[in-house]
Amino acid sequence: MSGRIPPEFIDELLARADIVEIIDSRVPLKKAGREYKGCCPFHDEKTASFTVSPGKQFYHCFGCGAHGTAIGFLMEYDHLGFRETIEELAGRYSMIVPQDAAKDNSVERRKQADLYSILGLANRHFQQRLREDESAKNYLIARGLSGEVAARYQLGFAIDSWDDLLNSLTAQKISTKDLETAGLVSKNDQGRIYDKFRGRIIFPIHDQRGRVIAFGGRILGEGEPKYLNSPETPVFHKGKELYGLHQALNAISKQKQAIVVEGYMDVIALAQAGIDNVVAALGTATTATHVEKLFRQCNEIIFCFDGDRAGRQAAWRALENSLPSMQDGRQVSFLFLPEGEDPDTYVKKLGHDAFVMQIQQQSLPLPEYMLSHLSEDIDLQRMDGKAKLAGLARPLLNSLPRGTLKAMLLRELAAITHMDEASLAELMQEEKKPAQERQVTATAKHKKNNLIGKTLSLLLNQPEMALGVDNLEHLQSLELAGMDVLCQIIEIINISPDLTTSAIIERFREKVYYDRLCELASSNIDLEDDAVKTEFTDAINRLHLMAIDQETGIITSRSTKLSEEDKIKLRNLQQERLALKH
Repeated sequence: MSGRIPPEFIDELLARADIVEIIDSRVPLKKAGREYKGCCPFHDEKTASFTVSPGKQFYHCFGCGAHGTAIGFLMEYDHLGFRETIEELAGRYSMIVPQDAAKDNSVERRKQADLYSILGLANRHFQQRLREDESAKNYLIARGLSGEVAARYQLGFAIDSWDDLLNSLTAQKISTKDLETAGLVSKNDQGRIYDKFRGRIIFPIHDQRGRVIAFGGRILGEGEPKYLNSPETPVFHKGKELYGLHQALNAISKQKQAIVVEGYMDVIALAQAGIDNVVAALGTATTATHVEKLFRQCNEIIFCFDGDRAGRQAAWRALENSLPSMQDGRQVSFLFLPEGEDPDTYVKKLGHDAFVMQIQQQSLPLPEYMLSHLSEDIDLQRMDGKAKLAGLARPLLNSLPRGTLKAMLLRELAAITHMDEASLAELMQEEKKPAQERQVTATAKHKKNNLIGKTLSLLLNQPEMALGVDNLEHLQSLELAGMDVLCQIIEIINISPDLTTSAIIERFREKVYYDRLCELASSNIDLEDDAVKTEFTDAINRLHLMAIDQETGIITSRSTKLSEEDKIKLRNLQQERLALKH
């Protein structure tokens, strides 16, 4: 995304933008030394742990780990896309986005824009058909839906015709090829093109920005399949999207909680009952992407599934995919409905207040559900039964990020299995190498990675220190994880010495190490400026020494008999080494 807008423009935009002013207009901040503090808008907290640094032009929450630049904040807080954020900031500071970037003539982007337009036309067509069809309207009324809720979710109807939508959209100069790409029509073996959705109530699926990206259809009468979904398209990937998220965003943000159900009608029935913070997976299991997307909006997710076998299987899959996202401060719970009930029928039976009470009082927290599920059909009175439980828990515990929850689950498992906690913790770890070899390798790798991380952290706190780094080509040859990123940042600063920390990090938004750079920029360095420079110089010298040792090793490994050229190189390297040590 950022590659389509000149990085120099983004640099200038961030130079003009005041992150304190931008965030303070949305989240009240108070001066605290050289920084500003407030309560984090991305998770529920009573003690302020959200800090904004005017020097770095960067924010970080020590509670939930949220961090980023002014661009990142607006994307998360205002639910904007990257380009929308750039355009909003540019307008705020009377800057004009470069014409080429604004037009963005890439073929892919033009195609996507066309698909959004086509899907929007199809959505309006289906809504019009619903207004015209009494049987479809009566069906929704019989299901207890009001016109207000139907309009909010933009429900529609596909009449029982092979070419109603096809004729309507081709009459508007839309090609059958584009309709097929949008997932609106199908083609049989004889090449005949026909409407994919026929005789069905239509549920448009929106992305987070509110654009229609796909459709779901429920058959009006009898027949199979009962529900039919759009195929995956260039703008629709069911493993990444959640039905109803666009409509639920405000409620989720306000309540700091999201409820996940299994079907379209479950979402709409709960909305009809006044429960608005509800979404559904799109005919697939809840994915890790779904979980992380929701955790960006709130700190608690409740999965509300049927109590039958399929519902429990879906719940377990949701648990497995939630584990990697379970940072401290986040919660996941599970509510299993009585046999034969789903959220649609159950909320009608109980009403709003009783259903909400069920959510609050009967939901099973993830740790309890995990241990109780694993313990099913295991005789914990037997020694081998306890060993079996520990073996089943091992991959799940290893999926959890390091933190309080992981430690507490380990302690609970140790109590259940009557094992020493330290011994159990050791058994939980992956054992791919002999213990002594693993320890040596891990220690060496840890020290090297710590050196790169420390150097990057120091540099991101005082970017101007890059101007004193010499012999960058030598450093670039060092084969060490993260070395390429460090060298790129040094080069960037040397070309543009006035860049802030936030502008440097924005250059890496599309890279896999973007989050790691944000973490390093967020670290508090409790040193005076001169001490920071001394630490940085020392770290760079150590990296230079490692590069010298690496090159020396390569030369000496070539042959026992060195050429005159190699001997000269070795002497020069030795002199460099002595100079660095002194």
